[in-house]
Amino acid sequence: MDALASLLEGPRARAAFVMRSSFDPPWSLRIRDEAPLTLVAVVRGGGWVMPEPKGGKPVAPRRLRTGDIAIFRGPDHYTMADDPATEPQVLIEPGNVTTTLDGEVLCEALSLGVRNWGTSADAETVLVTGTYEHESAASRRLLRALPPVAVLGRGEIDSRVLDLLVDEAAKDLPAQGAMLDRLLDLLLIAALRAWFSRSDAPAWYHAYGDPLVGKALRLMQHNPAHPWTVASLAAEVGVSRAALARRFTELVGEPPMSFLTDWRLALAADLLHESDATLESIARRVGYGSAFALSTAFKRHYGRSPRDHRATPDERSA
Repeated sequence: MDALASLLEGPRARAAFVMRSSFDPPWSLRIRDEAPLTLVAVVRGGGWVMPEPKGGKPVAPRRLRTGDIAIFRGPDHYTMADDPATEPQVLIEPGNVTTTLDGEVLCEALSLGVRNWGTSADAETVLVTGTYEHESAASRRLLRALPPVAVLGRGEIDSRVLDLLVDEAAKDLPAQGAMLDRLLDLLLIAALRAWFSRSDAPAWYHAYGDPLVGKALRLMQHNPAHPWTVASLAAEVGVSRAALARRFTELVGEPPMSFLTDWRLALAADLLHESDATLESIARRVGYGSAFALSTAFKRHYGRSPRDHRATPDERSA
């Protein structure tokens, strides 16, 4: 599994929130639902996005035009509006509860039919939003690599997937939720693949294209149970240990063994929720010699024991 695939293993849509929104100016929505990942596509009209990264540097407003897609990395808040100067009129809280600034619930007042809300069905601006409300441990490393907002311009991805999602969002047929989940996944895959291929994507992603480092990354990800060392990886890719360590750290941003540790523990975290396998069995599958060794590393990395992690409900199925 490559880095992008592992990102999508986490936020795989399960009863995802999909909604078509229609607004005439002036309009402004302040989104603070704290979802880990949200995709917004502009079907008609346009607007601006104003990210509000927590503890980070201020981010300049970004313009969105018809056909553009924005990917928002949670749990940061952000505002979408017809103009950066328009004051927020609507708040979107966790659980997609929509209220006025005074707390009045607007879900029914602005309803325009199945998965459709706003001020007018034929409004100047139409948005389609798909929200992934949960994430898995294996995706956190990659979600951290995303900026507060990534914008894809019209033409950077195949618009046919978006057209299908827009069309299906208005339907209410059997298994409609499953259909929307899969279409949202496809649109997200297309958008992220396009963004990660650009020059402003993280340096480590481009490392997969390096003949040496890319091979080392795939060896570790495809076979985490193997007792990898820098020396054994170097032998597999055909360079010296020092040369691999230097180039890997330069391109990925951390040493090979640090990357491997994070990868193994993320996989273990998922297996604890996804299976009834014993801790000893999981330890062997992800490259630890014993349950004790895995438990020690897991608690140091995540701040809680594997047992406590397993006892916590899997947020992805909430």
